[in-house]
Amino acid sequence: MSAFTEKLKSIIKFKCPRCHEGDFFTHKTYDLKHTGDIHLHCSHCGLKYEKEPGFYYGAMYVSYALGVALFVTLWVSFNLFFVNLNVWIQIVTISFASIVLTPYLFALSKIIWANMFIKYDPNARKRKED
Repeated sequence: MSAFTEKLKSIIKFKCPRCHEGDFFTHKTYDLKHTGDIHLHCSHCGLKYEKEPGFYYGAMYVSYALGVALFVTLWVSFNLFFVNLNVWIQIVTISFASIVLTPYLFALSKIIWANMFIKYDPNARKRKED
């Protein structure tokens, strides 16, 4: 598999960026009390998820990009497929989708950010056991 495919697998499943086996988040995405809480270390390969204090502040840029992508996708879709749709319905729908998807986009931005800096290593689990 290509490196891109491996990263995508980790992102979609919310798994450890290095071994793709351990869970990245401590709770489910829509557990609002714990949204975005990550484990300290991977349960399978032992990777420390937070490289340094404030490491995930950069995920705000990814979150912003995901939010803009959501807005543009919905807006273009409305204007292509529903030409006569009232602008207020568009605004309410886009706002509602943005609010409902906020926890998911927040979690997604963190795992994308981690995958940008942590390389996949298929032998990571073996090394921990040695």
